Amino acid sequence: MEETKIVQHFEDKTIFITGASGFLAKIFLEKILRVQPNVKKIFLLIRETPKRSAEQRLQEEVVDIELFRVLREKWGEEDFNSILLPKIIPVSGDVSHENLGIVNSELREEMWREIDIIVNSAATTKFDERYNNIIFHRYDVAFGINVLGAIHVQDFARKCPKLEMLLHVSTAYVHGTRAGLIQEKPLHMGETLAGSEIPILDMDDEKKIIEERLKGIQTQKLTDKEISRVMKDLGVERAMLHGWPNTYVFTKAMGEMVLENFKEKVNVVIIRPTIITSTYKEPFPGWIEGLRTLDSIFVAYGKGKLKFFVGDPQSTLDMIPGDMVVNCMITAIATHSNDKHDLCVYHVGSSRQNPMKYETIKWLMHHYLTENPLLDSKGKPIRIGKPTTLNTMASFHNYIAIHYLPFLKVLKLINIMFCNNFEILYTNAKRKINHALRLAELYKPYLFSQAIFDDANTENLRMTIQGSNMNMDNILNFDPKSIQWDEYFVKTHFMGIAKFVLQ
Repeated sequence: MEETKIVQHFEDKTIFITGASGFLAKIFLEKILRVQPNVKKIFLLIRETPKRSAEQRLQEEVVDIELFRVLREKWGEEDFNSILLPKIIPVSGDVSHENLGIVNSELREEMWREIDIIVNSAATTKFDERYNNIIFHRYDVAFGINVLGAIHVQDFARKCPKLEMLLHVSTAYVHGTRAGLIQEKPLHMGETLAGSEIPILDMDDEKKIIEERLKGIQTQKLTDKEISRVMKDLGVERAMLHGWPNTYVFTKAMGEMVLENFKEKVNVVIIRPTIITSTYKEPFPGWIEGLRTLDSIFVAYGKGKLKFFVGDPQSTLDMIPGDMVVNCMITAIATHSNDKHDLCVYHVGSSRQNPMKYETIKWLMHHYLTENPLLDSKGKPIRIGKPTTLNTMASFHNYIAIHYLPFLKVLKLINIMFCNNFEILYTNAKRKINHALRLAELYKPYLFSQAIFDDANTENLRMTIQGSNMNMDNILNFDPKSIQWDEYFVKTHFMGIAKFVLQ
């Protein structure tokens, strides 16, 4: 297909996007509106909060943000508001509920009649509010969104007679910590990574375990924080029992499994991005929202909170810019919409086509932060030292035990002797140590990864675009070989973090 035909495919189409306030969904929405303004309608599922309606969140968290600046400038404020904005319809709801939590029956009927394409990008991407820590997800929340959400989206989709495509955004790390070449194959219902000694993975059982644990702790008069800790621990326990490293990838894997039989109803595409980074080119380079995955390490190092790097220096970090993921999504939808019902899986990453070593990115961080230091609370540059690399978890724990724990014990003793006069100093030191421990545990599956994500299907999809000579000028470029990593990180990604996240 030519790029123009792929873009034309979305003309007069009605698209339904879940997880509409998420990073990837926003890039997808902006791109569709920019390249195909003649799209008929875009429904956005947005969860209301006690203080903000779906309409308010759409305005404040989506269309008013910097990402849409290029689109606004292209159309002008008046035309943007009168022509494009009416095509975007916020829908109050929640994927973890039946009927996606859409209580307006007339609106539901309208959506069922009109929807051509569903993009399910809902996920528990808001990590631990303090540490951005994916490993400590509440199991009940992650299960509700990533597993029950996938089921509820399917149930909703079954009532859409015009539906031609369900695209589900997952993650390449549903494969856990497997090593070697990881192929683009769907996960099957009941599959477990723990081996034959563990019973099959039964989602009904997992749901009952969550319900029973919640019922049990309700009688214990625990605080909300304590309940969250119990449910986070349960998630880690169940994930590791079945061979996954954390709750997030465990529940995302189960979410994929429930899609297995839906291909009998409609074409299903599963997009598995690796570590998503800031935009490469569109709508402009470097846009990012929040600290995403390894960016937490960049900021901790830049602020002087992290003096060392944990990980295998030769481990391949598989990263891909967010706009390339979206370009792949758009191409996959247009390519497969008229196919015979099937389920296709696409890895969208770089480890096979353009690998990047952990050692390299560590020194790119050092180079950038030396030339462009972050600022402390007083506005003064924070100077960083050369990073120490701890290439095993054992060496990391030994380093903490030798260099930090004795100091912490002395501080604690001093604090006791001087009647809590040194409490702030002790608390800050303890917080830094805990932060390092959490970051290391969080990113262990990625920083020691021995996986290479096969992207044969994705490469074939790239080849379907006529000419197949994808480069940075193509509007649907998702070829990782076109990325010069050193230039991208130093001149685009790190600058994007400083500008859009740290401001």
